[in-house]
Amino acid sequence: MNDILKKYNINQNEKIVVGVSAGPDSMCLLSMLKEETDNIICAHINHNIRKQSKKEEEYLKKYCINKNIIFETLKIKKYTSNNFENEAREKRYEFYKKILKKYNSKYLFLAHHGDDLIETVLMKIVRGSNIEGYAGIKEISKIENYYIIRPLLKYTKEDLINYNKKHNITYFIDKSNKNIKYTRNRYRKYILPFLKKEDKNVHLKFINYSNTLLEYENYIKQEAIKNSKLICKNNIIDLNKLNNYDSFMKKNILFYILNNYYDNKINIVKERHIKAIIDLIDNKKPNLTLTLPYKLIIKKEYEKLFLTNINITNTNYKIKFNNEFTIDNFIIKQIDFADEDNNYICRLNSNSITLPLYFRNRKNGDFIELKGKNGKSKIKDIFIDNKIPTSKRNTYPLLTDANDNILWIPGIKKSKFIVKKGEKCDIILKCRKEEEDNE
Repeated sequence: MNDILKKYNINQNEKIVVGVSAGPDSMCLLSMLKEETDNIICAHINHNIRKQSKKEEEYLKKYCINKNIIFETLKIKKYTSNNFENEAREKRYEFYKKILKKYNSKYLFLAHHGDDLIETVLMKIVRGSNIEGYAGIKEISKIENYYIIRPLLKYTKEDLINYNKKHNITYFIDKSNKNIKYTRNRYRKYILPFLKKEDKNVHLKFINYSNTLLEYENYIKQEAIKNSKLICKNNIIDLNKLNNYDSFMKKNILFYILNNYYDNKINIVKERHIKAIIDLIDNKKPNLTLTLPYKLIIKKEYEKLFLTNINITNTNYKIKFNNEFTIDNFIIKQIDFADEDNNYICRLNSNSITLPLYFRNRKNGDFIELKGKNGKSKIKDIFIDNKIPTSKRNTYPLLTDANDNILWIPGIKKSKFIVKKGEKCDIILKCRKEEEDNE
């Protein structure tokens, strides 16, 4: 575990930033790097959701003072998103970026290890991704003007804990890492032990798998970049040219174009997004619209695809529903069958409403006639009662019919137009909140 800086050709005089939680992985990494250089900035985030967080921060601060390590910390006051993991990750990397800039450093070290790699690869396979995504965690990633380096991927969690014991390194255990409501923790508890029982060095097999995929991905990416320049200009895709490629290259070209549109931010473009675009292209209708995450609208007009970013925080939107609708972290699809009968399921009888269906944002004076209640309820009051953050209210999707009757507030309320399970219906919609991938 020695000579980390030498391996990555980093001069000992270079300042490096290390993301440290005070857990066993990051404390191990911090200790190892301290053996090689004094130019370390310890970057710690107090997520402020556990009582133990304060104790961890205080310990880490004292540790850094004793070891002559620069200590930088951020205490998060509150979270506003329904997806804690995703928001926490965003805040974490914003903080890292700020510290890198402050100390004019271009190296961020993180303590992901072999077990993390296995979990990430399996999660990506189950959720769907592209070749780069299926490869899991990269050892070195170039982000803007800095590098993220993960030198511990060849080691397991057990290896790191044994290192800590040998060197008398104090660390803290985050009990939330055992909470199986989080996807990663379920993989960690149920799948990882089985794989390690089959082969205690299975993480090395996953590293080989990852590296092989990244080699393929690098070649394919270069081809996709070259080909995308021939078919996409000014965010307009020429479908005649795109359709000249085989399905595999077509998907990769679209993935590259979308990824580039999103400024290469990770974990946004999923396999299902590419499939939705392919379905749009293959549809015989000449004029169709598709919504994608972060307010991206894709419009098909005959032989062209137009990529348009609508700032729906300040601009009203009304999108015709075509089998799938995505906005922010909402994913709403038309399905054939559902066992559930909660507020995330919407059953409709087309004879009782006026088609087509639309999704739009809230307008002043909006109301809904709730199922099982007399009279009208203001959408504004419903949002307040359900503690929807003010920042989310302008973009929260509302389902309406062609007469602008509000039929459904996904995940919150149903109107009198919604039919119960077992009653006659020919349209079923299902909403889910997208769970972002987290490394």
